[in-house]
Amino acid sequence: MRATALLLLSAVAIAAAGCGARHEASSLAALQLQREDLVAVSRALKTAEGSVGAEVAATRAAWSLIANGLPSDTRTIRRPPIAAATASAAKVKVPALMEEAQAASLTGPAAGLAGLFRSYSGLASRGWQLIGATIEEIQHGSPAAARFARENAALYIESIYDAHFDLAQMGRQLSAGYRKLGGQAAFGGALSQAEVDALASTYSEASDRLHPHVGVRLGS
Repeated sequence: MRATALLLLSAVAIAAAGCGARHEASSLAALQLQREDLVAVSRALKTAEGSVGAEVAATRAAWSLIANGLPSDTRTIRRPPIAAATASAAKVKVPALMEEAQAASLTGPAAGLAGLFRSYSGLASRGWQLIGATIEEIQHGSPAAARFARENAALYIESIYDAHFDLAQMGRQLSAGYRKLGGQAAFGGALSQAEVDALASTYSEASDRLHPHVGVRLGS
């Protein structure tokens, strides 16, 4: 009986060890995939820096014109800055890797970064487009259409602010994800701390948040 019991215990121990080894291998593979995805998304963010920087600069130049809502007389709004911001926002393209279809396969921190970039791009481009259309409707539309446009202007202004809030979170999340996945020691030459720091500076509160804070709300 004792010999039988020992054999059974040995078999259980061997099976448990086998399961543990497989689980460890699976965890290591998942960790490596997350690192590879973060490297790929970091490269994509690097390629987007130029268009993002141009959009941020154009939006900051126009932001004071709309931050507290549209004036009662929209003819006083300087249109060139609005047009420049609209054009710059339209030129920000979501890198293919971060498009919704491809991003579905991303893992770990890379997936969250892709989602934030899509949110920023969509809110900024749509927000500025609708601001321009709203001004046109107020000036040239029917009284009912002009009233409806003005009532919804705050929503479009908020979307532009929210777009840049999302953009400003990306650097912090990139740095946190990099640390979580092992930092420089784990990534080696694939993604250096210096590269992460540079991207974190580009996609940061200091670089991308809009000031003043949006001063109007839907229905106000």
